[in-house]
Amino acid sequence: MAYKLSRVVAMVTGGASGLGRATAEHFVRKGARVAIVDLPSSGGETLAESLGNTCMFCPTDITNTHDIVDALEETRTKFGSLEVLVNCAGIGHARKVFNAKTKQPHSLEEFSKVMKVNFLGTIDVIRNSVGIMYENEPGDEKQRGVIINTASIAAFDGQIGQAAYSASKGAIVGMTLPLARDLARVGIRVVTIAPGIFQTPLVEGLPEEAIKKLEEDVPFPSRLGKPREFASLAASIIENPMLNGEIIRLDGALRMK
Repeated sequence: MAYKLSRVVAMVTGGASGLGRATAEHFVRKGARVAIVDLPSSGGETLAESLGNTCMFCPTDITNTHDIVDALEETRTKFGSLEVLVNCAGIGHARKVFNAKTKQPHSLEEFSKVMKVNFLGTIDVIRNSVGIMYENEPGDEKQRGVIINTASIAAFDGQIGQAAYSASKGAIVGMTLPLARDLARVGIRVVTIAPGIFQTPLVEGLPEEAIKKLEEDVPFPSRLGKPREFASLAASIIENPMLNGEIIRLDGALRMK
């Protein structure tokens, strides 16, 4: 039997802000029980309290395996299971591989940090969550869980200064099908969403003229994506059992130059 959002336990990494926050809020409104995973310094605790007793906050650094394991155990202890994982945690740095003005190369430390959070953090949460999902009783479709990862259209259309970010998101895209094939044996689906330019705190901090230019570049609708639209797609993926091993662009037909 296909999952219904109202009956699942979900974990959302990066759930205290941006796309992750919108996803957590949408899932709770639809009746899901949700564990918000984010840094201790985030607003995750306040958000979880505002969403009621079907939501909990797990302060977690996803570059720390012990934190991840603790968050998963806390979720299972409180809610009894885990059917859905949505990976939204991520960072980005705008740096050219070589800066001709300063004659300095891209910092390897910065490049490594982006890869560690965006890619290694994502796979670390996945590999530790699968064992818990495997304990779920399979339904009519023999389904035990759903994993939704967040890439970016930068994985395909990376711009100047996005080498590290694009590489990290490209890695998420590249592992989608192998993970889906691997986890098919245990009844777990894997789908990746590749968003375009969305109304996140990072983008909203830009000057008004810059935001207007970004909106004009989107063919239709010519605006920034709304986080709730990402959340809505994530919900549809959960409830449609034939969606598996796919990368879905959510970008208003934007192709960056």
